[in-house]
Order: sequence, then C-alpha cells, then structure tokens
Amino acid sequence: MAPRHAARAALTWVNGTSLVALGICLVARVRPRRGPDGVLIASGYRLPVPAQSCFTVGSVIFTRRPEGFLVDPERRDLLAHETRHVTQYAVLGPLFFPAYWLSCGWSWWRTGEYGARNPFERHAGLASGGYRDLPTLGRIHTLTTRLRRQPPARAP
Repeated sequence: MAPRHAARAALTWVNGTSLVALGICLVARVRPRRGPDGVLIASGYRLPVPAQSCFTVGSVIFTRRPEGFLVDPERRDLLAHETRHVTQYAVLGPLFFPAYWLSCGWSWWRTGEYGARNPFERHAGLASGGYRDLPTLGRIHTLTTRLRRQPPARAP
C-alpha cells in the first residue's frame, strides 16, 4: 500500500469514522474485505437506508452488489469516486457527516437532486458516481427578487 493510502486509512481509524463503519457492518451483517488503495469493501449490504447501491463511511465502501463488483475493471471510475470519499472522511473526520448532509440539502434545494450541487459529490466526480450535473432551479434568484419587490413595512 502506498504511504499516502496508508496515511489516509490511518486517519479514518484515528478520527473514528472507520469505527462507525465497522458498527454499520455489524448491524448490516456484512463483512468488510480488503480492497485496493487501503480501502475495505463490504459487499451485500441489505439495509433499506441509504438507498444508493454504493456509499462510503470512513475507509469502508459499502455496496449492495456481490463481492467483486467494485474491483471489476469496468467499475474503475465508481471505485475511484468512492475512494475520494474516503479521503474526505480522512480530512474532515466526524465533521464529514453533518457537512455532507447539509451539502445534500443545499443541492436538493438548488436542483431537486441531492448530488448535483453537493461539493463532496462534485469533488468525487459526479459522473463516475452516477450523478448528473443539473442546472439550478433559480430558487435563490426567485427568493431575492420577491424580497426586493415587497413594499416596505409601514410604521404603526
């Protein structure tokens, strides 16, 4: 394993996010196995949430697909996308959780989809993660225009 991959994996263990992932493995009854670049892959995830076919917590990439799915050369881009999330966990630690969900809300409000304007998904590569780059819905412009058009409040 390259030194930077080892450092990234070590950070996710030290900051506790990979421990959270092991807890999810226990609850979901999946067994993580070594993958490339210092990640662990937990195949056969069956819990109803999250609904995605792949997601990452700490250094563990969960997938609903069978073992070997993510390491197939045809899915090199998807594995790279999920591995970028491992790096994000290494950098932010537990702060990744609220930052990611706030970013999901921002993206949903801007586009109607939680990944399109989510900076974490954009950094990981939208297309490689199965997301589309959607235009914004113009809600901020509409809101500020409405606020400017309201008549000033009258003094009593």
